[in-house]
Amino acid sequence: MLKAAVITVSDRASEGVYEDISGTTICGILKEVYPDIKLCRKVVPDTKEEIIQAFKEHADCDWIITTGGTGISPRDITPEATEEFCDIPLPGISEILRTESYKETPNAMLSRGYAGLKGNTVIVNFPGSVRAVTFCIKIIIPVLNHAQDMIKGKDHD
Repeated sequence: MLKAAVITVSDRASEGVYEDISGTTICGILKEVYPDIKLCRKVVPDTKEEIIQAFKEHADCDWIITTGGTGISPRDITPEATEEFCDIPLPGISEILRTESYKETPNAMLSRGYAGLKGNTVIVNFPGSVRAVTFCIKIIIPVLNHAQDMIKGKDHD
C-alpha cells in the first residue's frame, strides 16, 4: 500500500486566509486511483525551515507531493528547500511536468519545480493552482508504484 504526504506551501493558506483547494484536489485524485492509499496532509508557510520540517515529519512516506511556491515570486522557495533536503535529484520528473504543462499554458516555463529522492521517499513539487495540480498528478500516477518497486530493488521485466 502506498503512503503519500501532500504538503501545501502557502503563507495565506497556513494563516487561514483561504482554503487549501490544491492539496485537497491532489488527495482526491490519489484516493480515486488508489482507494487504499494512506494520505497525510500539511499546510506550511513559505519558509525553508517549515518546508524542510514538514519533509522530516513525513519521511516515512513513499511520496511527498508539494503544491505551491514553485514560481518566481519573492517568497517562492519550495524548490530550494526540496533540493536542500533531497540526496538525489530526479530531473526527469520535473522536466516532464514542465514539458507537458507547457502544452496547456506557456506560464509553465516559469515553474521551477524540483523532484528528488531522500532515502526511500520521492519528493515532487507541483505548482499551486488547482488546474496545474490536477494535470500534474495525472502525469505522475503511472509511475508511483514502479518508482517504489525500483527503490526497493524489485526486478522488472
